[in-house]
Amino acid sequence: MNRIRLFVETGKKKTIVGAVDWPGWCRVGRDEGTAVQTLLDYAPRYAQTLAHTGIPFPTLDLAQLHVIERHDGNATTDFGAPAIILDTDTTPIAPNELARLQAILTACWQNFDQAEQQAAGKELRKGPRGGGRDLDKIVAHVLESERDYLRRLAWKYKKERGISQNEELQQVRQAVLAALQAAANGELPEQGPRGGAIWPPRYFIRRAAWHTLDHVWEIEDRVAA
Repeated sequence: MNRIRLFVETGKKKTIVGAVDWPGWCRVGRDEGTAVQTLLDYAPRYAQTLAHTGIPFPTLDLAQLHVIERHDGNATTDFGAPAIILDTDTTPIAPNELARLQAILTACWQNFDQAEQQAAGKELRKGPRGGGRDLDKIVAHVLESERDYLRRLAWKYKKERGISQNEELQQVRQAVLAALQAAANGELPEQGPRGGAIWPPRYFIRRAAWHTLDHVWEIEDRVAA
């Protein structure tokens, strides 16, 4: 895929730019130009995430970037998270493409586990005002988000008793892969049990991969020297 298809979400305070075909490669800026530049700056780190998947990531230049969708953002966009379901997110997923997208999502998860292991026992730098979660709270937050995301596929999940936080994270991830397969097969309802809209699997993968890598890069950047 030498042509990189991009989407742009423009909120009141922030703009998000991401790659449609590369879940997790998604960055934020104060406007479209800065968001695109930040996306390019993170390309080597994203490519490293895919290093062991066998999925080739292209060498980039600006001529390869093509915006195919622009959308007005919302409060979630201004918070810094990709919030808008794209037109392309509603298209069916062929089995080979689902396998590719699941492989990318799994690579993001593995990258998170590696970042956690490398940061274990180390102090994470605080922000300029002393803010920022510690490592255990980041892991807990990611687990809670994965559980919440799973509900967006109307998938029933029950935690096993007596398992650790990291063991549950692995359990939730397996449930996500099963739910995505069911969603791609058209086996899930259009609404959740409480009437909430179900996320299309393409958007689910984009959102989950973005969230995981966002915290991977946070951990890597905050590990004290």
